[in-house]
Formats: sequence, C-alpha cells, structure tokens
Amino acid sequence: MRYEVVESDTATALGSGDVPVLSTPRLIAWMEAATVACAASFISAGQTTVGTAVRIEHRSPTPVGASVEIAAEPPAAAVGHRLTFTVRATDSSGKVVASGEIDRAIVDRDRFLAATSPAKPDR
Repeated sequence: MRYEVVESDTATALGSGDVPVLSTPRLIAWMEAATVACAASFISAGQTTVGTAVRIEHRSPTPVGASVEIAAEPPAAAVGHRLTFTVRATDSSGKVVASGEIDRAIVDRDRFLAATSPAKPDR
C-alpha cells in the first residue's frame, strides 16, 4: 500500500505533536490497514479480525508531499486465534520510516458486535 503524506496526516493536524510531518497515529493506521488486508486469507465466512497490540518504532520524519510504502508480512500460521504481523514503512528513497509488529485476533463478527451493543433496558 502506498500513501502520499498530506497536511491532514501530520502530527500538527492530528494533535500528536507540533511539527508538519507524518504523524505516528496516521502511520499506525496505515500499517493496521495493511494487516487487515493480509488477514483476509486467515479468516472464514462470518469472521473478522480486530487489532489487539501495536509495537512500532517510528524512526524517521516524513514531510508533506513524500510517499510512504507500507508492507505487512503475515505469520506462517495463526497461533490459536492470534495473528502477529511484521510491518514496515519505507519512503521513496528506500529509507525505513518505521517498523514493528501488529497483533490481530480472529473473532466471530456477530458475537463480537453483540458484545459491543449497549444493554437494552428492561420494560
């Protein structure tokens, strides 16, 4: 997945800092999107994945106008219902902007959504 950094992606815009470079929250969101795409091959009908942990080292600033390539490497197999992806972001010069791991859990979509629904009041 390739993204171009725009003003709304910056630390200033997202409130995670006061510099006009790619923010860590946006970078993590892009990395999570890559893991969602990779997780598709591990799930069956009626299942989805949810993020459970993020371990990212954001190493280098990326200015507005620069592009970032996001890659997610899937695990060989799920460990129970857990998937750990290796993720990496590189800029157009090939410099590593960030790297780390993101964990996702395989869940039953309907059961997960039912657990997040507010309780209905007794009548």
